[in-house]
This record gives sequence, C-alpha cells and structure tokens, in this order.
Amino acid sequence: MLNFSDIAIRRGPRLLFDGATFSLFRGEKVGVTGENGSGKSTLLELVRGTVHADAGNFDMPGNLVTAHVSQDIEATDQPAIEFVLDGDTELRSIEAAIAAAEAQNDGARLGTLHARYAEVGGYDARARAAQLMHGLGFDPAGDEQPIRAFSGGWRVRINVARALMCRSDLLLLDEPTNHLDIDAILWLENWLRAYPGTLLLIAHDREFLDRVCDRIVNIEHGKVRAYRGNYSAFEAQRAAELAEQSALYQRQQREIRHMAAFVERFRAQATKARQAQSRLKALERMQRIAPAHVDAASFEFAFAVPEKLPRPLLAIEDQSAGYGGVVLLRKLKLTLMPGDRYALLGRNGAGKSTCMKLLAGEIEALSGTRTEARDLRIGYFAQHHLEQLIAADSPLENLRRTGGERAARTTEAELRDYLATFGFRGDRVFEAVAPFSGGEKARLVLALVAYQRPNLLLLDEPTNHLDLQMRQALAVALQDFAGAVVLVSHDRHLLNTVADELIVVHAGRAAPFDGDLEDYARWLSEGDSTPEGSAGGAAALSGVAATASSTPATSSAGAGAGAGAAQRREQRRLEAEGRNRLSPLRARVHKLEAELATLARTRMALEARLAAPEIYQHEARADLQAALQQQAELARQTHAAEAAWLSASDELEAGVQGESAPN
Repeated sequence: MLNFSDIAIRRGPRLLFDGATFSLFRGEKVGVTGENGSGKSTLLELVRGTVHADAGNFDMPGNLVTAHVSQDIEATDQPAIEFVLDGDTELRSIEAAIAAAEAQNDGARLGTLHARYAEVGGYDARARAAQLMHGLGFDPAGDEQPIRAFSGGWRVRINVARALMCRSDLLLLDEPTNHLDIDAILWLENWLRAYPGTLLLIAHDREFLDRVCDRIVNIEHGKVRAYRGNYSAFEAQRAAELAEQSALYQRQQREIRHMAAFVERFRAQATKARQAQSRLKALERMQRIAPAHVDAASFEFAFAVPEKLPRPLLAIEDQSAGYGGVVLLRKLKLTLMPGDRYALLGRNGAGKSTCMKLLAGEIEALSGTRTEARDLRIGYFAQHHLEQLIAADSPLENLRRTGGERAARTTEAELRDYLATFGFRGDRVFEAVAPFSGGEKARLVLALVAYQRPNLLLLDEPTNHLDLQMRQALAVALQDFAGAVVLVSHDRHLLNTVADELIVVHAGRAAPFDGDLEDYARWLSEGDSTPEGSAGGAAALSGVAATASSTPATSSAGAGAGAGAAQRREQRRLEAEGRNRLSPLRARVHKLEAELATLARTRMALEARLAAPEIYQHEARADLQAALQQQAELARQTHAAEAAWLSASDELEAGVQGESAPN
C-alpha cells in the first residue's frame, strides 16, 4: 500500500535519514518512533505529499482518502461541531450538490443525491460528530460554541475530531495525546483499534503505542527500520540488537543492574494492594525494556539529594481554591512527607492544575491553613513555565538567571556539563531559546527546576513534548528522588512507575483512589457522576481527609470495603515511613554511584590519552609520568569508592529487609 524505496530526506544541510526501504500494508496500525528532530513528522509529510524525497522513491495508490490533524486552526465564529463535520468532505460535497439541485428544482438529481447522502451516513453525521467531540472530552454544551471560544489545547482536540470524522483509508496522527487527559486517551485508543483503515501514528506514550499499534517504524541515527509487533515487541528486538554491540554492552548491563536492584528493593516492601502490585509489574517491565534506551543518544540524569528533608514538608488543612469567586476545589487536606509519591487524576477542568498551583503557593487559598517547613524548597514544573523562559537568552543564560547564588559561583564548564545531561551539548548551550522545539524547552525547564535542589517536586504534565528516552530518564530519576513528588500526567507508564498513591480530583473534591490505573479506567467507563458510586477499586474512594468523605458505608459490604481501604492506606503509610527512614542511606548510595560514574569517565579519558602514540615520545616524558601517577590515583579512588558503595548498599539492603519483616 505504502512503498518506501531507498528514501533520503534532508532539512536544509542536515540529513534526517537515508536508505529507508520498507512497505506498509492496508489495515496496519503503525507507530512512528524516534528522538525529537529525527524526522518522524517529516516522514508523515512525505506521505501527505507536502515534502518530497531528496533520493529514492515513495509511492501509494492515488485513490486513497487521507486524513490528518492540522497543526493550526483559525479562531473563527464557526460552531465547533460544524468544523468537525467539515472533516467529511464527501458529505459536505453532497450537501452542496443537494442545495444546488434544490435551487434548480431538479427532482431527479435530488433523488439520486439523497440516496447517496443516506449511503454515506449523512442523516446521522451530526450525531457521529457529537460522539467524537464528547469522546475527546467536550461538554455537550460546547458543540455549538464558536471555535474562537476555545483555548489552544481544546482547538487541538477539535482538529483531532475533524480528522476522525473523515471516512478515510489512511489516517495520519502526530502526537494526538499531547492535550488529552487519561479518559480521552482511553476513548481514542478504543476508537483507533476499531478504525478499519491504515494508521500512521507519532506518539511518545508507550502505553498508547502498545495498545494501538501492531507495527513500529523507528528512526534512529539517520536510519529507518520497520519492526513487527507493538512497542514492547520493538523494545525487546532493539534490546537484543544492542546487546550484540560490544561497545554498548557494559553500559547496558549497568542499566539492567540498576533496574534490577530497584525492583528488588520495591519487591521487599510490596503488599498485595493493587496499586503496589501494578507498580511492581511496571518496574519489572522497565527492567526488560531498559536496554532499548542505553545507546549513546540516551538521557541520564538525576535529581540532586536535597540539602534538607524536614518532616513534614508541607501540610494543607481544609483549603479551598478557585478564581473570580468560583470555588473549584474544596477542603483540601494533605500532608506531604519526604518519600511520598502522589499522582492527581481527573478530567480536564476538574481542578488538577488548580490543586498544583495551591500546593506551589502560586495562588492564595480562599479558606483553610497552610504550614510550610522552614527548609521547604519547592520545584514546580508547569506548562506555562515554558513561556517564562527568556527567548532571547541561551540555556546557559537562563540557568545563570534562575540558578541563584549556586549558579553564580559555579564555573561555566560545570554548568555546561549539567546542561549536557539534559541534552544541551556543544554550541547548543549558547543558542537562543526562541527557535527551540517544545520538547527542548520542556527539557530546559526541567533542568532549571532540578538545579534548585528541591525537596518537594510538583510536576504538572512534565512529559508533554518529551520523547520516549527523556520520559524513561525522568521515570528513573523520580524513583531515586529523596524528596516528595506530586504528579499530574497523562503518561500512564510514568504514573505506574512513580506514583504510590492516586488522588482523583472530582466534583470539587480531591479524594484518594483505592485502586490502580486499570481500576480508574473502569470507573471512567462506568460513567458514574460521583466517585463513591463506582464499583471495584473506586468503591473505597473517599475524601483525602476523613471529614471530606460524603457517602458513608450503608451495608456490611460497604463497611468491609471501607475497612479494607483503611488498612491499605495505613499499610502504605507505614511503608512510606520505612522508606523515609532509609532515605539517608539511599542518598549515600546514589552519591557514591555518581562518584563512581565520574571516576569512570575520567579513567576513560585518561586511557584515551595513554593510548595516543605521541605521549610516549621523548619530549612528552613529563606528561606520561603525570598521566601514570593520575592512573594510579584513580585506581585507588575507585577502589575506595567501590568499597564504600558495597558497604552502603549492604546496609541499605539490610534496612529494606528489616522494614519488610513481619511484626
């Protein structure tokens, strides 16, 4: 159906990829993956015909109806549902022909057109358009609202609905989940699985790719290769390929050991609670896929150990918040300790971002109290912070500006090394931020937040625009972070691997959810108007504070569910306290691992010097002697650091086993 033969494409002087040869067939659902800037969107543009190959040939049947999501939508007074209906061009063409035939009083032509109108589903088209909009999160009252009344994120959803409205043979979607919440993503997954045509999908959401796609086209290091199976199958194949490359083998094994050690520490603390089991399975999956993310282009970074970890970090008592006199969130009660991992769930507009702003102190509460630890240091990532970057400044200048006294007394070389861990290398650190992509800006803001050495991280949709490698690095870094984390994200992989507790923001309240993301998906599918009305894991959902629960148990089954939920919450509280007691040891292990990594890099650089023939020339005797002395000193330091790491790791393991031992 789609044939790519030895394709090469350039953007200006830069070669994106070459030698791309593969075929895609009718009905396949294909995920296109690769780093930001690797050429994924360009590949879709080639299929659309808006760009042409610099070499090779691409061909596809000429009669295919192709649908895609436009990047921009003009702010007009056209009702949103009419814009969505415009996606079915054949339907609109028939409607125009019917109007012309009526004007000419052509009865025979009208009969033919009305028959065709029925064939293409014209009489239920408006209902189909409304169904698409509602599935993507629109309130029924919004169908007739003009496009100009919607914000940018909602306009993207309107564009997605318009593309889905088209009765297409080929559907091209570029990051359709970026502005969707979890319930809309779940709906879109089901719609795409049932879509009968061929799908080309760019996404950085591994769960979405796994559930929708049956083939992966990966762009990496200027090469394009097609793989059978979903994203997990691709990762397994890619991991096997990487394992065969001896130059990458040691780095891959170190990453696997890191994942295995983390899984074992978590397994020792896990109970049969569904949330704990879900996270454990996700971590085991991370162990399998880790080798697919350890090539030279991968990101590796860590959040520095906070200078102080007071207990509690922050206590919110019965606070309410809103805007313009409208209360969006009522009686929030939450105490955050080091080691806590919370994720906020809820539909768009439910108040998740309002809750995050309240925790960050960016908005004043309408009622209640807030108690901060004296040494509280908040690191807050929000999408609007991307707009607060100084566009004319470079990443280095932005870091100098926001990094305070610490950045002022740090050398430029050290700041550049720090930015390199977030993908800003070479001359990139000196370039103006203005032309950076959304992913690059998100990485930079994340770097600025991490540099503050916070002990409380508030992350509101941190993965928007981040590619899969950076998302993986973020998940690993958050697992090792010694402070507390409150997270809002539609990335289910990140939620599964980071969050210990789920909180649903619904109907003006924030309530703990006694279940995992699969339970949450079931609750959404039930369509209950109140969380307490749901079954399964959501049946135990109550207010964050005991006083916030609005529906008392009215049966023995309800009482049993409430007791079970209370026991699980108490168990998770005890586990969190255990992790907090061990946090100094974890911090020491992490510090020693970082020290060993630094020593290893220094040793590799030194070995490269010693491998150069010129250092053995007579005139370089002094350099050779100094290098050999440095080599001996590095060996001594490495031996000492390894011994300290083993000792700290053993002590940490003993502490973990002690925490997991039955009382």
